[in-house]
Amino acid sequence: MSTATASTTGTTTVWVIDPSHSSVEFSVRHMMISTSKGRFSGVSGTITLDPDNLENSHAEVTIDPSTIDTRDEKRDAHLRSGDFFDVEKFPTITFKSTRVVKDGDDYKVYGDLTILDVTKEVELKTEFHGQNKTPWGFDVIGFSASTKISRKDFGLSWNAALETGGFLVGDDIKINLEIEANNAQG
Repeated sequence: MSTATASTTGTTTVWVIDPSHSSVEFSVRHMMISTSKGRFSGVSGTITLDPDNLENSHAEVTIDPSTIDTRDEKRDAHLRSGDFFDVEKFPTITFKSTRVVKDGDDYKVYGDLTILDVTKEVELKTEFHGQNKTPWGFDVIGFSASTKISRKDFGLSWNAALETGGFLVGDDIKINLEIEANNAQG
C-alpha cells in the first residue's frame, strides 16, 4: 500500500501515481523481424484531475531510465549506457501535459516528453477508467495510455547495420502506460 496523498483545490484533485500498480512498457522492432519489449519500474508523478471536465486536467510524470528491464541484463546495461539513455548524465525521463482533448469516449493528452536533453510534443491516446475505493478506504483512479515515437527524434540513434540489410534496432517505439494513482488517506 502506498503512502502517497491526494489533495483537493477547488474542483480539482491532485493524485499521486502508485508505482506498484502502474507500468510503463515499450516495444521496438529487433533485427527487422521480431519485437523486443521492456519496461521501466521507476515511475512517479502526479495527476491533477478535474472530475467535472477532464479537459482541465494535467499530468506530470517522471521515469527513472536506470530501472529499465528487458529481461536481458547485458542489453539493459547497454541501454543504460551512453549509447542510449546515458543514465549517469540524464537520470530522468519526464512528461508534462500541455492540454487534454476529448476524443469520442476517450481523450488525447498532449505534452512535452523529454528524453536525454531533447523535448518533443507527443500525443497519448488515453482512456480514463474511473475512480474506485480500496478495501483500506482510500480512493484510486486509473488510466491507460499509448503513443508511438521515433527514438531518433530524441537522440537515441545508436544502431548496427545487419549483413542482410536493415538495422538491429527499429526506429519506432511503441509506449504503453497503465497508471493507477491514489489518495491513500481514506
